[in-house]
Amino acid sequence: MRIYLSKFAIIICLTLIFPPPTLCLKSAVNVWPKPRLVSWPKPLARFLSVNFTIDSPYHLHLAPAVTRYLALIRTEHYHPLITPSVNVSVSVPPLQTLSINITDLAVPLQHGVNETYSLSISEVGEKAYLIAETAWGAMRGLETFSQLVWGDASAIPVGLYIWDAPLFAHRGVMLDTSRNYYEVEDILRTIEVMCANKVNVFHWHITDSQSFPLMVPSEPELAAKGSYGPDMIYSPSDVAKIVQFGLEHGVRILPEIDSPGHTGSWAEAYPEIVACANMFWLPPGIAWADRLASEPGTGHLNPLNQKTYKVLENIICDVSNLFPETFYHGGVDEINPGCWKADPTIQSFLSNGGTLGQLLEKFINSTLPYIISVNRTVVYWEDVLLDDVVKVDPSFLPREHTILQTWNNGSNNTKKIVQAGYQTIVSSSEFYYLDCGHGDFLGNDSLYDPQTIGRDPKDGKSWCDPFKAWQTIYNYDITYGLSEDEAKLVLGGEVVLWSEQVDPTVLDGKLWPRTSAMAETLWSGNRDEGGRKRSGEATDRLNEWRYRMVSRGVKAEPIQPLWCIKNPGMCNASPFT
Repeated sequence: MRIYLSKFAIIICLTLIFPPPTLCLKSAVNVWPKPRLVSWPKPLARFLSVNFTIDSPYHLHLAPAVTRYLALIRTEHYHPLITPSVNVSVSVPPLQTLSINITDLAVPLQHGVNETYSLSISEVGEKAYLIAETAWGAMRGLETFSQLVWGDASAIPVGLYIWDAPLFAHRGVMLDTSRNYYEVEDILRTIEVMCANKVNVFHWHITDSQSFPLMVPSEPELAAKGSYGPDMIYSPSDVAKIVQFGLEHGVRILPEIDSPGHTGSWAEAYPEIVACANMFWLPPGIAWADRLASEPGTGHLNPLNQKTYKVLENIICDVSNLFPETFYHGGVDEINPGCWKADPTIQSFLSNGGTLGQLLEKFINSTLPYIISVNRTVVYWEDVLLDDVVKVDPSFLPREHTILQTWNNGSNNTKKIVQAGYQTIVSSSEFYYLDCGHGDFLGNDSLYDPQTIGRDPKDGKSWCDPFKAWQTIYNYDITYGLSEDEAKLVLGGEVVLWSEQVDPTVLDGKLWPRTSAMAETLWSGNRDEGGRKRSGEATDRLNEWRYRMVSRGVKAEPIQPLWCIKNPGMCNASPFT
């Protein structure tokens, strides 16, 4: 859902009065994501006082953010790769204080919360002013202020006005912690970098067929038997720490417990409710359409076993207590007919005239009402509505309680979902899947045997090749081809990182700075004032932001040789016109 605000009229007026300058790396205003409006008529700056302070009203979650940003502003001393061509005044007294004013301190962190802020830094006077509608908008403004500061003797642009707000309310990262385990500190670090990029949803794909690492208090055997080991379990106190850390960074923690597919790990505790568990995923001689799983790790919950729903109700209840987030992601992707058909009770159901679709409808009808009863909006992957073989009738998916997350077929599936009247989160694998392009992970694969040239280019590649370059992500318009009314149903987007070939050792580089590309497009768009794609202009800015993230301890991948940023424009495919 794009955020349209009446204050946009103010922006137009301010733009007419103070035409926004053309910002480049030689300016001191290099904020990522790029703000919606920057007015800086003269390239002037002043120093910050060594005793610089932040004056803020008290808010439980904002107070730690203020402390954190004050320390960062005082100690970062970032040196841009290209020194800003700015006159830093020594005749004006240093800036003493950033004063924060918030309209409504009581607004909770939830989908659609107002993240608007404005920032004013005058040429004279002791104070700069940050005004926000909510504490969450104030956090966004604090990040912007921190990025404006540079140098050993900290300086900041003056005569500066910024008005800012996101285009999309949902800007997320999905991380899979089932296939490989991540320590709590890895998750916290990811959330911290998300905050710096104004990304506000951590979609936590906690469980899958490979492992069940979440300790569910009322179903402790699931983690005790289904995790990789006792040191690879997220306890309730771990979850509380992550949720709290998210609140202090303005990041919602959205849990996903995938089912009825992707549940092989549940069979370690409850083998009676899981079909085709612990079987070889693609038996010899079996057609792809009859596979037991889409990758190694088999197991689907049996919708005909009533115990399935007792276990699920306990999980849903506990997860809703552990996570205050109002969205609950229920999965429902990649239902493989071969797995259900391998179960004798399901075979009997199908031989007596039942269908695979009816099995899924029974599952949805037995679980979705319970999710709603604990005051949650359910999120499902698109398959529940769009799969070619196993899907449900829309009557089973009330539009007021259901959000569909798209991952296949680019903008075409987004169009299908919104035309059906559903809100959607866009995670098109063709653009937003960050694990792609690293080859396949299967062993004993003859595709790698040939020693000749001219091999099939698909040999040994991952299913979602190629690698998603930051430019691909940046240039993706998630509302492409939609009408104005249809676009309003798009809540935003998420980049996705599955963990078949990812673990903590490569996490930062897989996420950053490519996630930064999505962050800017969902915050302020990917086009300039003339409506042209601005990825060319963004290259130098992203280079600079990547280096600043690295200076903050993030192992973000480089996007170009250092020579390119030292020689602006020389590494372009064609000159700017």
